[in-house]
Amino acid sequence: MSTYVYGIARGERTGLPEGLTGIGDPPRPVRVVTGGGLSAVVSDCPEQLRPKRRDLLAHQQVLSEVGRRSAVLPMRFGSVSDDDEKVRSVLSEHAERYQEKLEKLTGRVEYNVKAVHHEDVVLHVVLAEHPELRALAESNRASGGGSYDERLRFGEMVANGVREREVRDAALVTETLTPLAEECCPGPESAGWFLNLSFLVPESAGEELLTAVGALEKAHPQLDLKVHGPLPPYSFAST
Repeated sequence: MSTYVYGIARGERTGLPEGLTGIGDPPRPVRVVTGGGLSAVVSDCPEQLRPKRRDLLAHQQVLSEVGRRSAVLPMRFGSVSDDDEKVRSVLSEHAERYQEKLEKLTGRVEYNVKAVHHEDVVLHVVLAEHPELRALAESNRASGGGSYDERLRFGEMVANGVREREVRDAALVTETLTPLAEECCPGPESAGWFLNLSFLVPESAGEELLTAVGALEKAHPQLDLKVHGPLPPYSFAST
């Protein structure tokens, strides 16, 4: 049976709580495989591994339990090895690199920030910034909504104004939050947000980052900043 890997910790004792289970149905017992002065936190891997919500939560719960006791280099969901011996071999072969990664991540957590706009508010902001748009809007209202071409032109101008505002607000958020973090990296792009950044910060600095996010939203009410964290530093733990 293949071996599922949750993360890697220093030393050969991680102090796992008794009875800790991970992914699978029924949940597989979690164990430790050691090598090269490191410990891999693992379990048996189900024959059919899929990113079900239950298993995603179980993966994070195991990392959280280990992280309470020692620094852990988190693996992303779906990290599978042939067997325990293969895991032990990889630990020994890459011990120095893993130790360097663990040193960097010790006492650090990740916060992910996604930025979207409050649609009604950003529309008011764009209209306030573009007198020609306000004039066109008033003209359309005075003429009962304007012709099809006029409405189309107005819609295109508004869309362009919103896109311009997205670029400016993305820069604002990035420039404000990046100095508060040790590292910053972009996440996947999506139509659901105009900015997606992950920040690596010391555990003690999380409140400062959250305070800065709140201040940004207060000063710029068009911003809706969705924060997830503290999280294990997945985005900074490439192995």
